[in-house]
Amino acid sequence: MRIAVVGATGLVGQEMLKVLEERQVEFDDLYLVASPKSVGQKIIFKSKEYTIKSMEEAVELAPDIAIFSAGGGTSLEWAPKFAAKGTVVIDNSSAWRMDPTKKLVVPEINGHVLTSEDLIIANPNCSTIQMVMALAPLHRQYKIKRIVVSTYQSVTGTGKDAVQQMMEERQGITNGMKVYPHRIDMNALPHIDSFLDNGYTKEEMKMVNETRKILEDQSIGVTSTTVRIPAIGGHSEAVNVEFHKEFDLKEVRELLENTPGVVVQDDVKNNVYPMPINSKGRDEVFVGRLRRDESQPKTLNMWIVSDNLRKGAATNAVQIAEFLMEKSLVS
Repeated sequence: MRIAVVGATGLVGQEMLKVLEERQVEFDDLYLVASPKSVGQKIIFKSKEYTIKSMEEAVELAPDIAIFSAGGGTSLEWAPKFAAKGTVVIDNSSAWRMDPTKKLVVPEINGHVLTSEDLIIANPNCSTIQMVMALAPLHRQYKIKRIVVSTYQSVTGTGKDAVQQMMEERQGITNGMKVYPHRIDMNALPHIDSFLDNGYTKEEMKMVNETRKILEDQSIGVTSTTVRIPAIGGHSEAVNVEFHKEFDLKEVRELLENTPGVVVQDDVKNNVYPMPINSKGRDEVFVGRLRRDESQPKTLNMWIVSDNLRKGAATNAVQIAEFLMEKSLVS
């Protein structure tokens, strides 16, 4: 098995290497690929030195799997070139997610849709992944009618430069890195990605459309407000979900506790609930603050937290690769 990591020097790319090592993914060859400015640099992985390769080199090497985290434009240009060589591309950008010919996959939920014919597979948006991980078992049991979600997202979701901006602002540096249109430290920006004509941001519409695609139900109503906050460690979400069927709160808890990859942290009397500071470096999706919405029937409130670089990006991508290998969908 020959695996390429495209975008290996970025935040998510570095996390992918950690996940590959932690999960002891077996491979014969590993190719680390990045932008032209990084080509030739050395990276140590599992006590072995690897030289960063160019896109052109990597395509010609025709790896079995290429895990991309290099941005949408790069993916649109290069993923088809890899696929033409028979490489299965797992792409972390938004480029292919809503393409009707491409699968959008969270392995625990809809891995069953994958076939050996899928050469470009989309990794969902980080905030969508953690939400559907918690909602999928509830949708199967009670059928979701409508979701209202507000997110509170880590600066790591924007990348290294955003983390630098926050840290410089924290140090009182006024002429440093500028990624966001406003100060981020000690602030909250209701603005993730660009604004669309309908008043929503691209990030908000990703949550709407991707949720329906992953859960395979276009009837679900979804409305979203996404907010960037000065946190590192994970994204947090306040989710209000209305079901078609009545639910039992005890059963909801049991369903979530029995869902692989989900951890219930809900002991408010002892101040136990999910927080991004505790999710950092973890692969699980943490759920708490489970309670009925007392303003209308069949409606649940919940709080969902997960490390956006892990399950929200790197871990899910590696899990897709593992699924493909386990099911012999890749040679």
